Formats: sequence, C-alpha cells, structure tokens
Amino acid sequence: MRKFCILFTIVIISIGLTPLKSANFKVFKIDIKKEIGSTTWLYIKNGFIEASNKKSDVILIHMNTYGGELIYADSIRTKILNSSIPVYVFVDNNAASAGALIALSCDKIFMRPGASIGAATVVDSEGKQMPDKYQSYMRSIMRSTAESHGKDTIVTGKDSVYQWKRDPMIAEAMVDDRTVIPGIIDSGKTLTFTAQEAIKYHYCEGLASSVEEVIKDGLKIDEYELETYQPTTWENIKGFLMNSILQGILIMLIIGGIYFELQSPGIGFPLIVAITAAALYFAPLYIDGLATYWEILIFIVGLILIALELLVVPGFGLTGISGIVLVIVGLTLSLLNNVDFNFQHVEAPAISKALLTVIAGIFFGFALVLYLSSKIGTKGLFRKVALNTSLDNESGYIGVPENSGLIGKKGFATTILRPSGKVSVDGVVYDAVAQNGYIEKGTNVKVIRYETGQIYVIAE
Repeated sequence: MRKFCILFTIVIISIGLTPLKSANFKVFKIDIKKEIGSTTWLYIKNGFIEASNKKSDVILIHMNTYGGELIYADSIRTKILNSSIPVYVFVDNNAASAGALIALSCDKIFMRPGASIGAATVVDSEGKQMPDKYQSYMRSIMRSTAESHGKDTIVTGKDSVYQWKRDPMIAEAMVDDRTVIPGIIDSGKTLTFTAQEAIKYHYCEGLASSVEEVIKDGLKIDEYELETYQPTTWENIKGFLMNSILQGILIMLIIGGIYFELQSPGIGFPLIVAITAAALYFAPLYIDGLATYWEILIFIVGLILIALELLVVPGFGLTGISGIVLVIVGLTLSLLNNVDFNFQHVEAPAISKALLTVIAGIFFGFALVLYLSSKIGTKGLFRKVALNTSLDNESGYIGVPENSGLIGKKGFATTILRPSGKVSVDGVVYDAVAQNGYIEKGTNVKVIRYETGQIYVIAE
C-alpha cells in the first residue's frame, strides 16, 4: 500500500510538471496591431462573439500598439474584464498608453524580450499632455483595473499578508509623473516597464518570442487548435466610418451642404454632398445597432423645421430653434448605445464624446460656410458654384425707378424666390421679393408694391 501511494504521488507530480496535452483545447487569437480606435473596438467586440460561438477555451490578444483613443480603450477594457473566457495578451514590442490599459485588464500578460509597457498619460492629437481632469480619470481606471485582479495571500510565520497581484500605484505611475514609488520611479517621470522589469514587479507572467511560445511555455498547452480572427472588409470600412474625427467631418459636410443648397435654386451639388454625408454618418451606426429609426427621424424632422424657418416662417424663432435642437439630439443619440432613452448602460465618457463630436462638427460646419461664402464666385475651385455674371444694363438688368408704374403688372419668375430672386416683367428682368416667402421658378407673378429699390410680387 505504501509503495502504491509513493507511485501515485510521483505520477501526480509528473503530471503537474508536464505540459497539458489536449487536442480539443481551443485558442482564439485577436490581433491589435494598429492605433486603438473604432476599428480595433469592432475587432474585439466581434472577435469575442466568434470566440464564444466556437467555444474557445482562451482568447489571446496579440498586441503591438502605441495607443489611441481612450474611449475605445475603456470599452475594450470593460469587455475583457467582463469576459467569461480567460483573456491573455502577448505584447509583441509595444503596449503604450491606451494599449497599456488594455494589457493590464487581461488575466495574464506575456511579453517579447525587449518589449515595453506603460506611458499611459492622456495626450491630445499633437502629443501635448491634457488637463488634470483627464489624467485623474485615467489614473482612476488604471488603478481600478489593477485592483480587479485581486490579492495574493502570503504566509509569513503565523501571520498572513495580503498583497495586490498587480500594484495599483504602479498602474497610476504609468499615468502621473508626480507619483513616487521608492525603488521604482521618482517624481517627474512617467513609468514604463521593460519586459524584465514587468516580470520583477508582477506586471508580466513570462517572456515569449512568439504566440506559439506563449501557448506552449506560458500556458503549458502542448496540443491545441489556434484560430485567428479575420476581420471582413465591411468591418474595416465600418470602423473607418465610425472614427470620431471622420464623424465630425461628416456633420460639418451635412451642415455646410444644407446651407448652400438653401442659398441656391434647384437641387444641386450641395444637397448631394449633404445627403451622402448623412448616409455615411447614419448607415454604419444603424447597422451596428447604435442608431435606431426614431433617432434618424428626429434628425430629419429637425432639418424640416430649419427649412421651414428659413423658407416660410418670417424671422427666426421657435421653429428654427426647435429644429437646431432636434438635429443635435438626433446626431448625438445615434452615437450612444441607449434603448428608447434608457441611458442606464451608457457611460459618462461616451456621452461627453458624442456631444463633443456633434458640437465640434456643427461648429466647424458653420466655419466652413463662412470660409466658402467668401470664396464662392471668385477664382478657384468654387468659382462655378454661384452665379457671378455681371448684372449690367446691356444684359437687360436695370434698377427699378421710383415711379416705375410696374405695380399691378404681371410677369413670371426667372429663378426661385426664397424670398429674393429674379422676375421678368414686359421682357425686362428685375430684382424681386416674394411677398409670401417662396415662389417656384416659372410661376406667373403679379407686382403688388415697390420699396427700397425692389419690387414685391405674389404668385398668380
């Protein structure tokens, strides 16, 4: 019996030291080898769904990134922390900034010799450090991500000491250069670990030179099935269209296109630009489930109200203000993952990002309008957008004399009157104003009064 126990113990120890052999062990790999943004968020979201459907045992993120947008990095972090499948990461050279946050959220971190992780300070598009309120938020989520991995119990004599598996203060030091950790980092420096330093301070579980080494040596899996997530062309296009900078540009084109269309007769190029920009803005959001039909309807109703205010209702009042509000609400809600105005699962940073994107797009849209308004009709790209013919007497354009005797005469509109335009009376073209706000081109008109060098007409 004693010999059997000894033999059984030897077998158990041998199994513990031998790599696991399971032909059914499935590893699902997702590559993050570009800037963190809307495209990488789609990779993670769809990749996790595919891994779950294929009943994968492990998800392995193959990472090499210098960072990207915090809003998407935070979404990826949350997805990893809530995953029912263990998630590991292989840092193949760089896990900087937003990449460090994502790596820190994974259950285990493996790094290539010579790789780095850290430098998670929030910066703007020019690389300048953002104000402290942004750093404060980043410090908080870095600490909480480190804390999410819990503590280890260390027994020293009769006492038990609890120690964080990943020290939260180290995570904070990767963001804030004011954080001091004796023996690790001094004040005035932002923390970045090499692979060896990350192992020493429990921010890395092991070194590997390839994905295969991570699985065999790091995870102790000898036989396995490795499958890599393959993004579709549509996912890459959708990720590009959902980029916050591009969304702001599309909003700018929507606003500018609508404005210039209202200033010119007929349906022309500005309206085509506005419709195309609106389609590119809403289509990927609708397909992805963020924008619903009623959010798009709010946007359309807002545009209609603005058009009514400009073309029909005199002055600018409640109709126009309501239209502007509905346009902003429609554009903003389409960027949020709310369900019928239920914002329970919508995080504050997502709301701020959506509002900033929409307001910035509208602001730059009006700036574009002002800029192009000064260019239209002059030499260059926009010289054909507006009528720039000289209105001289030889061409039939004459001012209206005070005692013209035109009141009561009839003619027709040579352009659309919105409310200003041109009419022809007795074969002569005059500047005119539609008394009721709008007259279609070709409509018969009657002159009803004269004022300040212009005739006022009504449709016959």
